[in-house]
Amino acid sequence: MITSKAEYRQYIRADIAAYGLTRVSAFNWLRIDQLRFQLRLRRLEYLTNCQPWRLLSRAVLEVMNHNLAVRLGVTIPKNVFGPGLCLVHRGTVVVNPDANVGANCRIHPSTSIGDYNGTPSLGDNVYIGPGAKLFGQITIGNNVAIGANAVVNSSFPDNCTVGGIPARKLSDTGALEQGVFPNTLL
Repeated sequence: MITSKAEYRQYIRADIAAYGLTRVSAFNWLRIDQLRFQLRLRRLEYLTNCQPWRLLSRAVLEVMNHNLAVRLGVTIPKNVFGPGLCLVHRGTVVVNPDANVGANCRIHPSTSIGDYNGTPSLGDNVYIGPGAKLFGQITIGNNVAIGANAVVNSSFPDNCTVGGIPARKLSDTGALEQGVFPNTLL
């Protein structure tokens, strides 16, 4: 959760680096709608947490970001993801507002992080493949790769790859060893 201007800047730098960019130019800003959505989301988080009296700015930004979210097909609430979020492609991504996701999460479309007798808590450096569904009061450790179309309804430790329906541990190789994050992120 963003609690200061310095932390807001750190989140922005991490989000830009998650896309393999060093800075945001006008070309990248217009080309990558997912990044535009994220930067607005981070601004909303900052305004909500640090400057709650700026109601008009927040309301305008909420409407703009909601319209972009509908076009992208994402439902991502404020204060859920840590720094370094990367939405790889356009497509449906649904996240429960009570979920908790750490830093450097790379998430593909058709993914759902939902509520079923509790919400998931994900660690840092988590890769979520296309079509993965995570639900229940589970804990996913740091450096975990979740395979495509996996249905994750139980907890998993650090440094592993999981997949299947229901998900099971496939290997002891985590997301960092598999190279799913850009080098600028680490």
